[in-house]
Amino acid sequence: MINDSIVKNCQHHQHFFNTDWHYHKVPIPILVGNIPLYTYNVWLQVKEIGLEDKAPPMINPAPPTVPLHEDSQGFLVRSIRVTKQHQILQKSQDYLTYIPYQYSRYYIDMKQSFEEYKNKFSTKTISTINRKIRKYTKYCDGQLSWKAFNSTNEMDEFYQLAKTVSKKTYQEKLYDEGIPDSDEFLDEMKLLAQHGKIQGFILFHKDKPVSYLYCPVSEHTVIYAYVGYDPDYTSYSVGTILQWLALESLFQNDSYHFFDFTEGESEQKKLYATNNIKCVNVFFIRYNLSNSIVLECKKAVDMFCSSIVALLDKTGKKSALKKLMRSRGLH
Repeated sequence: MINDSIVKNCQHHQHFFNTDWHYHKVPIPILVGNIPLYTYNVWLQVKEIGLEDKAPPMINPAPPTVPLHEDSQGFLVRSIRVTKQHQILQKSQDYLTYIPYQYSRYYIDMKQSFEEYKNKFSTKTISTINRKIRKYTKYCDGQLSWKAFNSTNEMDEFYQLAKTVSKKTYQEKLYDEGIPDSDEFLDEMKLLAQHGKIQGFILFHKDKPVSYLYCPVSEHTVIYAYVGYDPDYTSYSVGTILQWLALESLFQNDSYHFFDFTEGESEQKKLYATNNIKCVNVFFIRYNLSNSIVLECKKAVDMFCSSIVALLDKTGKKSALKKLMRSRGLH
């Protein structure tokens, strides 16, 4: 069986595979929006709590009891299940407990048939999805074209098609969060494919790729890692169509237990998910002067930015600003 730490070498969503402890440098950026003011790099022991972990939710996350490396500044534990909201920063034993992110982790329980899964949706929602598929099929001259990729010899093709779409998306143009463009990433994709640890999907308009979905697999969990669509096809809901087709395909594999939407909340994740769990990402960092100053500064900047976002949301300007940013990032 492939060692899931191999997947960790990929740079963005790959921490969702990290169910064992790993020791590496972790950046702690101080950001205004997506503009970095300063990045504090610390060596930490890092672990991810997977969906298949059976540990009950914690009332108060405590520092891990595993030995601390000599040069380690502490621990980062992602997706700890909790029962309540927590303070952002406080002292706990010999550590500063910093919780920058508290969220609902949405996922799909795939231990059922696709027909059973469809029962969670209202008749109106199913009708809307089917209407979008019919509309796009008509636009494609009656031939809906899409493909699943999962073998090693298919990875070159999938990667080139996905990159073609990714370069047009606002995620890449604004935030540099498209699918990574590197030979190393492609090599890792091929390695995963050798062990049946990858699922890729492309939706086409004739021969042109218009939407992609990249899903590595950890144990029995399919990971929602990279996704994007051509903005010229927004009116045809090509992202929604490919998501639906991909899920129908993935449900045919009985070895998959979960589809993990990972961190981050959106209306789409809420729509497709069958369950969610309250989670926090927790830094347990050695208590000293330099660490205290950096984390206090980050907390202050984050709170200021959050207050600005809340104000924009309250005045109804947040959505308009987001659309403007996407528009300028795309054209």
